[in-house]
Amino acid sequence: MGRFDIERLLQELGEPSAKAPKERSITEEPGIEPKASDSGVGAPIEAGIQAVESPVKIEPTVRADSAAASMPSAPAETDSRPPDFQTGNGLAEEIDPVIALDGDRLRPTRPDDALRDLFVPEDGPASVSGDLVDLLQRREVIDAGTVETARRLQVQSPDRPIATVLLEIGVEEAVVQSGVAELARIPFVQVESNAIESAQLQRLGIDYCLKHHVIPLKADGKRTVIGTPSPDDVFLLDDLKRRLGVSVVKHVLVCGGEVEEAIRGLNGDENPPSTDIESILADVEEDDVEFEKAEVADTDLEAEAESSPVVRYVNHIIQTALQEGASDIHIEPGEKTLKVRLRIDGILYESMNPPKKMHAALTSRLKIMANLDIAERRLPQDGRIRATVMDRRLDLRLSTVPTANGEKTVMRILDDQAIQVSLDELGFRDDTLMLWKKQIERPHGIILVTGPTGSGKTTTLYSSLRQMDMKRLNISTVEDPVEYNLPGVTQIQTHSMIDMTFARALKALLRQDPDVVMVGEIRDHETASIAVQAALTGHLVLSTLHTNDAPSSVTRLINIGVEPFLVGAALNGVLAQRLVRRICPACVEEVEVPDEMRDFLVVHGLDRSTLPQGHGCEACRNTGYSGRLGLYELLVFDDHLRDLIASSPNVTEFRRICCERGMVSLREDGFAKIAAGQTTVEEVLRVTEATI
Repeated sequence: MGRFDIERLLQELGEPSAKAPKERSITEEPGIEPKASDSGVGAPIEAGIQAVESPVKIEPTVRADSAAASMPSAPAETDSRPPDFQTGNGLAEEIDPVIALDGDRLRPTRPDDALRDLFVPEDGPASVSGDLVDLLQRREVIDAGTVETARRLQVQSPDRPIATVLLEIGVEEAVVQSGVAELARIPFVQVESNAIESAQLQRLGIDYCLKHHVIPLKADGKRTVIGTPSPDDVFLLDDLKRRLGVSVVKHVLVCGGEVEEAIRGLNGDENPPSTDIESILADVEEDDVEFEKAEVADTDLEAEAESSPVVRYVNHIIQTALQEGASDIHIEPGEKTLKVRLRIDGILYESMNPPKKMHAALTSRLKIMANLDIAERRLPQDGRIRATVMDRRLDLRLSTVPTANGEKTVMRILDDQAIQVSLDELGFRDDTLMLWKKQIERPHGIILVTGPTGSGKTTTLYSSLRQMDMKRLNISTVEDPVEYNLPGVTQIQTHSMIDMTFARALKALLRQDPDVVMVGEIRDHETASIAVQAALTGHLVLSTLHTNDAPSSVTRLINIGVEPFLVGAALNGVLAQRLVRRICPACVEEVEVPDEMRDFLVVHGLDRSTLPQGHGCEACRNTGYSGRLGLYELLVFDDHLRDLIASSPNVTEFRRICCERGMVSLREDGFAKIAAGQTTVEEVLRVTEATI
């Protein structure tokens, strides 16, 4: 059995002669001489293998992952890693060359031979700090409201990427993808039809590209450019290399919607061969194919609605709405999405995005709670839910309507604490509050509160009733529906299905010896006539009317059919109101008034160089507003105005006369509250634009 001649091998390799200890082959064990038959190869190959490892210097303190430390004669393999991760100081020119076997000849090779095709990114910034939302906000492509919504949804759905959340709340895909690309340090490209590599597209297949949202673009030099919507899908890139037969690709980020549009556009440009429709349909009969209608089992849907996740999610929605101080909950289905929006301080904010597949179960759960028919999805339904949330008793007025994407559900939150507010806390000016208190203390007549839906009319009426002496007076109400329970007050709810209308209920109440009657709304001639008769026969009647301002209520009653002289005789006063958002006290600051607004403020009697405004904080959800207050326009009728009403005046002329006689308009009251630092010019103009 022969031994390796190290001296001879080193001379063949051109190395200087040196004494070396005996080397042991891989199969050699201590104390056992290796045999030629053990290795399975001839002596020349063994010599070549042994010669490969000789020049490589292996120190005892080599890397932990080097398993050859205990076997110094193991054959060395070509290290294909980048030079920075090899031995020494990381410089390729200072690394000893590795000897590779080339047939029977030995040739030196360099480590960077294996990296010849490796893609190196273009030079760019070393790093981009912050996350995607911060980056887009720094670019000023999304506003503070979008940032707040995205942060809230991200906290509620931590398993979803922030890019997906931004897309769901309406941020453009190109804006989101450009930010993702910058953070991932890869190029972002907007797809154009003329930039697509048609040959590579056909090789991948249109169906494959549409399924994975990938697209081959024009080559960049010798590299194949591949666009995908995801920056980190390594397995997809490996699959693309295999399908295209290339060793390296240049990865760029694209918009998924643009990919689909571009591919379908190319596919649509192809002219399909003309076909004879009659010949195709000749052998097809109507009964050859039978269609089955997909039906949703009500029992399964009911069981799903009663399941623990659905029940807990409904509870979560209601609790969140109560904590945020919302007045309404909107559950709105889209084609592929489901949104939950909350109306806070009169403005709708997107709060949650539950999975679309939960829509039917959530709606059914709410219907079960309101004792509605879960099988009826084609007609609108109304119901009521009584619940106790966080030790607070709530009434939820539920309404469902069928839409193209499923049933939309809206819940009005009726919180008893919302009406536990005195007249002094509603935002009345001192003189207006004094006049209103005198009106509700009068023994007879009609007092109207006017304004659009959601302007606080019910709260004002309930607070006025609570101001009265309920022990001495018999107070009754007719409402549709009864929103709040008032102790000591007889409350009647109308039912149109059994012909229990406002007029019929009001007639019945007049036989109950009432002192004060509150009618939810005067809608028709019959109700208005009975209310006028009750006021003229010694009862105080409070009601609501839908008009833009106080003087318009007179014209409205005349148009309903009440005689003008009866309107003038019965009406005591009309209060028009709106709700505006208060400036958040936690983040209020003085802001300089722009020059273009300065003249406008001077016209309205407000000559100020600075005005208070909220800049946004966590307490107000970065809106600058927290809570609401009322703007009021109180019209009190005197003998001159009663005589004028009898002649059925024009509403514009009548309003001018009312202002001349001291009526403070909604806008004037609003600018007084601006001067007091309670609200902003934008809020006052938002709610009073129609009154000018």
